[in-house]
Amino acid sequence: MYDIIIVGAGPAGLTAAIYARRAEKSVLVLEKGAFGGQMTYSPKIENYPGVPASSGTEIADIMVGQALDLGAEIEPAEVTKVEDGDAPDYKKRVLCADGTMYECRAVIIAAGAEHRRLGVPGEDEHIGDGVSFCAVCDGAFYRGKSVAVIGGGNSALAEALLLADGCAHVTIVQNLDFLTAEAAQQQALTARENVTVICGATVSEVLSREDGAFRGIRIKHTADGDEEEMEFDGMFVAVGLEPKNAPFADVTSLDEAGYIMSDETCFAETPGVFVAGDCRTKSVRQITTATADGAAAALAACRYL
Repeated sequence: MYDIIIVGAGPAGLTAAIYARRAEKSVLVLEKGAFGGQMTYSPKIENYPGVPASSGTEIADIMVGQALDLGAEIEPAEVTKVEDGDAPDYKKRVLCADGTMYECRAVIIAAGAEHRRLGVPGEDEHIGDGVSFCAVCDGAFYRGKSVAVIGGGNSALAEALLLADGCAHVTIVQNLDFLTAEAAQQQALTARENVTVICGATVSEVLSREDGAFRGIRIKHTADGDEEEMEFDGMFVAVGLEPKNAPFADVTSLDEAGYIMSDETCFAETPGVFVAGDCRTKSVRQITTATADGAAAALAACRYL
């Protein structure tokens, strides 16, 4: 039986593992995808303090190596359920898709949240090479260039406004016939001369140049079905996030969007269960905030133990 099992090997989970091991707790980290989480999709990260511009994979490798060097165990596994135990020890059971079951005294959920994708041809091939999901992370690479923002909600307009500060032109493509963002954001957008809004259109394909590089998008106008190709230097997809918290619904409360309800204490309602990173309710989701959560959750778990 482990002292702490951490679900997710993104920056939050790996930081939690580092802190827990330094407190001499036995730690198992379970990750169903890439070790490093969403940051592995970023070809260049410039805003992680203390680390010169590096790829997300490079930073992830450093974090994984540090956790392993301190004695954490990291295994590829998809967690399907977390069960709370009975008195007096309240040990937790972590069930995996392959039938494996692990026991522990405390659980830190750091499952992250995935950016919703469009699901169109060419999208996956250009993630990190023309297709981005975070203007804070990647917007500086498109300074003076032309970009598209896909979406019309608060997140999409926030991305567009940030990009408009440095990009030559920003084109918003919204599938509905109107924007759904708050009025204040829409008013701020209309004041920008370098922003164009196209409503009632969907992206049907992400286009490539002959050498395979990103070229732009093909959009389809819903009113008449006409299609047109538009060339851009990059595209930002802002159609929402999707937390992967269904396996934990029995041991914590989820809000209407599926995020685990917790504050900066990282306590997740059930004694011995903690949450860290993008999968919890919060306003800012960055690598720095994920690592901060990881530290807070690990220290809270150690105090609980």
